[in-house]
Amino acid sequence: MSLTAESPVHSSSSSDDFVAALELDLAMNNSSSSSSTSSNKSLGRDSSNAGSDKDEDTDGEKEINKEGEQEADEEGQEADEEGHRRIKRCKIENIDVTLKSKSAIVNDLLSKRGCPHPGLYKGLCVNCGKPIEDDGSGVAFGYIREGLTVRPTEIQRLREIDLKNLFHKKKLILVLDLDHTLLNSTRYVDISFEEDLLLRKIDPMHGDPKRSLFRLDSMHLLTKLRPYVHTFLSEASNMYEMYIYTMAERSYALEIAKILDPSEVYFHSKVICQSDCTQRYQKGLDVVLGAENTVVILDDTEAVWQKHKQNLILMERYHYFSSSSRQFNSNFKPLLLAKEDESETDGILYSILTVLKRVHHMFYDTVSEDNLNGSDVRLVLRNVRQEILQGCKLVFSHIFPSESRGEDHRIWRMCEQLGAKCYTEVDLSITHIISNDRGTRKSRWAIENEKFLVNPGWVEGAYFLWRRMQEKDYPVSTPRILNPPKIESAQVE
Repeated sequence: MSLTAESPVHSSSSSDDFVAALELDLAMNNSSSSSSTSSNKSLGRDSSNAGSDKDEDTDGEKEINKEGEQEADEEGQEADEEGHRRIKRCKIENIDVTLKSKSAIVNDLLSKRGCPHPGLYKGLCVNCGKPIEDDGSGVAFGYIREGLTVRPTEIQRLREIDLKNLFHKKKLILVLDLDHTLLNSTRYVDISFEEDLLLRKIDPMHGDPKRSLFRLDSMHLLTKLRPYVHTFLSEASNMYEMYIYTMAERSYALEIAKILDPSEVYFHSKVICQSDCTQRYQKGLDVVLGAENTVVILDDTEAVWQKHKQNLILMERYHYFSSSSRQFNSNFKPLLLAKEDESETDGILYSILTVLKRVHHMFYDTVSEDNLNGSDVRLVLRNVRQEILQGCKLVFSHIFPSESRGEDHRIWRMCEQLGAKCYTEVDLSITHIISNDRGTRKSRWAIENEKFLVNPGWVEGAYFLWRRMQEKDYPVSTPRILNPPKIESAQVE
């Protein structure tokens, strides 16, 4: 969406008034052009007739001298100059009349119908310019222009315009979180001695345009970009209009935007930060000028999107620095200390880009210009996700307390979202046992009946990478009980 062309600052809330004024402007411009053309033609005829009379006199008087010819030429030039001056005066007068007439018509429309005050900019109506008291019904769009507030009816109108623009460009909207989604930042004071030594060896951070480590000295921060992020943004921009949406402060968000988008081709002014949120500790699409059925969200924190979970692709957190792992009590060693990083060609961003391409394709397979609301990314995301473990029947063994309901646990819900069926008891139709211990009765039953026995990472891998993982890559650890007795299926608990 063009925030310059279609923002409330540049558009009227009444499309009828706007169209009427535009048609008036075009009509008067055409009238002005016709008058100018007529003047040109009239002047042309006068000049032509004068030339013909002069030619007849010249033919009748063969003895005219050179001095007379020069005087005639000078008189002709003076006549042309006077003609040009007359045309210029006509144009100026017509333009003045057009502007005055247009202003009068618009003022008349506003006086008769009243300005609906679609938005406020520093206390003034963006349409009529009058001081207006903010009644609290509008939404602040400070990231577009500081001090700008837009009323709900105008927001809806702009979203309808945006929906049409997206359709013609065959694009959707992608809202991107920053920290732990596209990158990982840490404070200088939180970098350990071991990490500092490794950083000096891994990346000098100077001169290489493809570097992934950046120092934000003014903020005393070190930022590591997630592998594949530049390719991800470049390819996603062909299918999506992109926003940054972070709970961080604006100064930090803008600095990161410069790193991710140095040429300002992806985000422009579409950088939303903590101060733009309309609800504390929550992110919302109310500050995004796009229809909700076209918005896909990438974020590592589900809790901040309580109203828009169906739009969300939950991202596996990117823990490169140890401070990040400590913040979220991660059981995994941070990537820097592990001396490894995510794959460029098979990592999280690569996998998610594949999903985004499929969502875009499926959305535009079902939408038409006559029914722009006929397709919804939320339904597309749900359908794509449910295909991942479709046909799988799962039983959990010692993953959560036996007295609790499986449906209350996150991993159970994840499996259902992925299209699997979850059960509490085994039978021969069960395809997988999810466990962390090969010694449980259900785990042994899986081995004896040649069923898949995998650890919970198999589910998480499928959830974050949006594809079924190879079961052999998620083995269950050695049993705690050696040589357990053989049991029958009916005994399994």
